[in-house]
Amino acid sequence: MAINSTPTKPAAAGPPAPATPPRGTQLSSQRIAILISVLVALIIAIYLGVSPYLEFRQRVLALALSFSSCFLLVYFSYEALIFREINNIYASLEKFKRKEFKQMSTKFLFRPDPLQRIKDEIYLLAERNQKEIEELKRLQAMRREFLADVSHELKTPIFAAQGFIHTLLDGAMDDELVRDKFLKKAAKSLDGLDTLVQDLITISQLEKGVIRMKKSTFDLNELGQEVFEQLENKANSRNIRLHLLNSPDESFEVIGDRGRIKQVLINLIDNAIKYGSENGNIWLSFEDGKKKTLVTVRDDGPGIPKEHLNRIFERFYRIDKSRTRDVSGGGSGLGLAISKHIVEAHKSAIVVSSEVGEGTTLRFKLTKQKA
Repeated sequence: MAINSTPTKPAAAGPPAPATPPRGTQLSSQRIAILISVLVALIIAIYLGVSPYLEFRQRVLALALSFSSCFLLVYFSYEALIFREINNIYASLEKFKRKEFKQMSTKFLFRPDPLQRIKDEIYLLAERNQKEIEELKRLQAMRREFLADVSHELKTPIFAAQGFIHTLLDGAMDDELVRDKFLKKAAKSLDGLDTLVQDLITISQLEKGVIRMKKSTFDLNELGQEVFEQLENKANSRNIRLHLLNSPDESFEVIGDRGRIKQVLINLIDNAIKYGSENGNIWLSFEDGKKKTLVTVRDDGPGIPKEHLNRIFERFYRIDKSRTRDVSGGGSGLGLAISKHIVEAHKSAIVVSSEVGEGTTLRFKLTKQKA
């Protein structure tokens, strides 16, 4: 018979196999059980052997000693066979917890019953893992929804620009009026696409913490007047009046990134213009507190149903799904999401309150400049 002399290749490196406990360790429980059984049988045999020769009191004393000896043997057998092993499992569980969780639970450390202790710990770990699974499922659903939304948002301006350009290439180029009209529309669509891409980049950088807030001291009242001047024409197109409730000579010095806070105010007020009622009103006000200045943007528009309040800061989220970007004012759908991240970067949060038919109010706070 031929013998293959080719050297055998070493097995691929992989995770080490769990160490098999030595034979003596596997039989330790059996040995302990046999030893305990022999000792209990010996105690009973001794008691039965000597009890006929003892007086009543001595017999009761011998019975008590036999009971105590058997109790101690049984107790130590449980300690050796069960509790010791469970405590070893619990020690391993604690090592796992220290590695997985930053804060270790201490409410089970001093319970005398290790069975109940390990049961509670397993339930706690299972509960945490279940919460993590549910959060992962929620994030996965949000990711799918985001991909669908961004695909739709990118498709709309691209298809519009394609349509206008192909129409020109098919013969409309010779008509000067049609050419100029279609080129302007194509340029507008591409400008919208550029805005969308820039907003996507901005929100991605904000979420990753790449964008640093360039904080300085500035006057909120002055900033509010600038924002109103910038949005005045847009508000006039819908006959909406803008009201700055504070006197022009009032000063509200705060610490923050002036450019980013201006972006927040523009987004909030622009959103109120787009979705507010025609011939309506928008109010902007500032109110000093002890350490913070409260910024409030309020409108008398149609309001937001309660089931949508927690989602209006999600990317591309719209209360009325039938509205297109043209109807809603041509925004990227990311303004409120960007505003949320900017305010959070200033250690604050945007709070929204609304009633259907009674308008919407958005508030956030900024740190005051120390006097």
